[in-house]
This record gives sequence, C-alpha cells and structure tokens, in this order.
Amino acid sequence: MEQKNIMIIDDDADDRYFFKDALAKMPHAVECMEANGGQEAFELLRKASQLPNYIFLDINMPLIDGRECLKQLKSDEKLKHIPVIMYSTSFSGESIIEFHKLGASSCLYKPTDLKKLTAQILEAIGEQ
Repeated sequence: MEQKNIMIIDDDADDRYFFKDALAKMPHAVECMEANGGQEAFELLRKASQLPNYIFLDINMPLIDGRECLKQLKSDEKLKHIPVIMYSTSFSGESIIEFHKLGASSCLYKPTDLKKLTAQILEAIGEQ
C-alpha cells in the first residue's frame, strides 16, 4: 500500500497531537502535515512539494473558520481535487448538508474515545 499524505487543520494543539498519534497507528505509512488554522494551512499548501491526499478540517477556528476554509480550498484550482473531511465535536443536520454542498467529502466527529480515532480515519478515507 502506498504512503498517504494527510493534512490536519485544527487550531487546537491537543487535537492535532491526538490526530497524529492515531495516524501513527495506521496499517501503512502516513505523512502528516499540520496547520494551526486556515491561514497557516494555505501558506503550507502553497509551498508544499507534495499535496496531501486528504485534508481533515476543524470547523470552529478563529480568523478563518472551517466553512470559509472549505470554500477557499474548493475554489482553488490546485487544491479543489483534494477530498476534505470536516472534523468536529458536533454537527447539525443542516451543517452536514451545507458542508457537502460546499464540497466536503464527509464529516467526522472528534471521538470521545481516542482508541477509535484510527479506525474512524481509515473509514473516512475509504480504507475500512
């Protein structure tokens, strides 16, 4: 199985740490880019030698929230093909519909049981 490149965009350092820990338990090699919010994400993506295969995007962030970040990702010719998984502690039925309309591939709840996160990531990227 080829290596996956995954980006996590989340302003919470603890959530990024737990996400990277879950990626380390994946059954194949995973390279992780991390950004502390939308602005940093776009800076990293502009200079990346290799774009991520998937982007996990937190909704509730200062400056550029997940909704706006998703809109910008999907309006960028270089980035719009990358599947974006919205990643949050809560979603409403309306927000899930809106995120799909804006181009999100799926929505993933941040787990309360971190032991389940690796399996949830694998499911979100279609590998389970």
